[in-house]
Amino acid sequence: MRSENTLFVGGPLDGRVLPVLVGMTGQPPKTYEVPVPHDDGRPPTVHVYRRVTGRVGRLGLPSGWKYEYAPEGKDPDAGPKWPWRKPR
Repeated sequence: MRSENTLFVGGPLDGRVLPVLVGMTGQPPKTYEVPVPHDDGRPPTVHVYRRVTGRVGRLGLPSGWKYEYAPEGKDPDAGPKWPWRKPR
């Protein structure tokens, strides 16, 4: 599998560049979840990052990606928008 070095902005990984696996299209996943374990046996805290365009070239095309911290967590409506699905 191929990976791409990706910048993380905000949250506990602020300023770090980590290798992230890319899919068949060459893009990293839309969200990246980082579980942080606790010492007292509680379930781990999950920090969520959302993919955004990193650099925009002269033609307006993105030439890279970065992840921005999403303190509110995962978006429940981020899945496919099927016509028969009721709005929440």
